[in-house]
Amino acid sequence: MAAVFPLVPRRRVVGLAFGGVRSARRGVGSDVASTRQYRPGDDVAWIDWSASARLSAARGSDEFIVRERFADEAPRVVVLADRRPSMGITASSFRTLDKPGALLAAIDLIGASAVAARSLTGYLDHAEGEPHWRPPRTEHRAGSGSFDRPFHAPPDTVSRGLEFLGEHRRDLPTQAFVFVLSDFIVPPDLARWQRALENRWELVPVVVQDPVWERSFPDVGGVAVPLADPATGRVAPVYTTRAEAAALRLANELRSEALVRDIRSLGIEPVDVRSHDPVEVLHAFLRWADLRLMWRGAVA
Repeated sequence: MAAVFPLVPRRRVVGLAFGGVRSARRGVGSDVASTRQYRPGDDVAWIDWSASARLSAARGSDEFIVRERFADEAPRVVVLADRRPSMGITASSFRTLDKPGALLAAIDLIGASAVAARSLTGYLDHAEGEPHWRPPRTEHRAGSGSFDRPFHAPPDTVSRGLEFLGEHRRDLPTQAFVFVLSDFIVPPDLARWQRALENRWELVPVVVQDPVWERSFPDVGGVAVPLADPATGRVAPVYTTRAEAAALRLANELRSEALVRDIRSLGIEPVDVRSHDPVEVLHAFLRWADLRLMWRGAVA
């Protein structure tokens, strides 16, 4: 069985099964949709004995009333993938994180977890400038067939994606999980995120950043290091002084701290991905799920 993590909503939802969303169709669930007279083949557990007794007394005959319920369904899951050039940076002798590999591992894990929860899954990116959108209408894994797409998305791809999803709210009901996979080197537009949260979605930022080069900066002052331009792939030696390296380290650390602070100011917790190893990616999502359970228990 594939490794998975639980889809944990931020808050308990009264009247719904854990992680469930009420469907328009009738079925096994917790919310009563209507009542009707018993028909042969109905489950005896559906009978409303109090209503049946009242109707039987009024009519002077044995009458049975059954409850029809709205089916409880797992929440829909959508992956919003950032495919800007910086997300296409691969591993090297100087860089441990393979971002495309981490993106693939996270999408695959989210897809497997959604399928395990019997969720409908969808996928969105702007890899080629225009939205590549597969609505969550099947139980196929999120992002299936999208792993080989290019890394040519515009700088504001995450904001564009959230705006696009806001225009397709019919496909994303209350409690839909929206996993936003990005390095967030371009800071999130907090106003756009707040508007998305007003749709009562479960927004989950998945931060994919190299622990050495993006969350900090190595002590390479006085050394020429070969660096690749994400947009062109061209590699050229870059020389930095010790003062420049220290300034870059401080700037990256402050940016990383501000990112987490801004995300938490929205009342949500990010998934912290620092490796492309599928086991490490799984551990990052399990830590996120544990934190959600702890936080939810504290405010329930």
